[in-house]
Amino acid sequence: MIRNKLYVLSNIICSRSSFAAEVTQSKICISARKNLPVSFQYNQVRNYAKSKDKKKEKKGPTAKVHINEEQLAEVINVNALRTLMDKTVSSMKEEYIKNLSLRSATGAIETLKVSFEGKDYQLQELGQVIRKNPKTVVLNLVSFPQTIPAVLQALQKSGMNLNPQQDGTTLYIPVPKVTREHRENLAKNAKTLFIKCRDAIKDAQNQNIKKVKKQTDISEDLNYQIQTQITTIANEYIKEAERMMEVKQMELLGDKS
Repeated sequence: MIRNKLYVLSNIICSRSSFAAEVTQSKICISARKNLPVSFQYNQVRNYAKSKDKKKEKKGPTAKVHINEEQLAEVINVNALRTLMDKTVSSMKEEYIKNLSLRSATGAIETLKVSFEGKDYQLQELGQVIRKNPKTVVLNLVSFPQTIPAVLQALQKSGMNLNPQQDGTTLYIPVPKVTREHRENLAKNAKTLFIKCRDAIKDAQNQNIKKVKKQTDISEDLNYQIQTQITTIANEYIKEAERMMEVKQMELLGDKS
């Protein structure tokens, strides 16, 4: 019994001695490391860190090919492209002047296009346009009464907010009052005309790009650059048309800038 107690006591003493030795050793190591430079103190931690600094090698960008309009003209008809886009923007501008005014002028009604039997006519070619007073325009269609339905349709779809009243072969067209609603309708028509212009320019752009894509006698890089330049030209005209729309809308809505 005494021997067993002595044996247990001996084991406890040995364990505590071992633990004390380990603690002492650990303190010595920590103390020693404190006297080392910082780079050495954390060297082991760095050895276990995962490297995230490695970056994948990127392929170099494709060399850009700079071309001018003379080189572009060797592939597409640049003059025809610009002429078409110029005409599209100019047409929108004319529509703005003729049809989108706060007061529907007699001149705008006179030059209004009327489609009849597959042909387009100016309204003044079909009848006599008279400004009876500041509030009313009179249209006499006695010479071509068969065109009255077509004329009525053209007036109603003109975007000038016209509501003609028929009396036989004569049409009485009240000039709309300048209300906020009237201004907003005109501004919406300005945007509609811009969208029509933009889409026409985009169509011309896409047609030319399709032609370029079929070219097999030029490099892939040059082909791409030509397509980009066509898009750039188209965007110039679209921006010009958009600026015109914004100016017209501010004028119609009475916004100050």
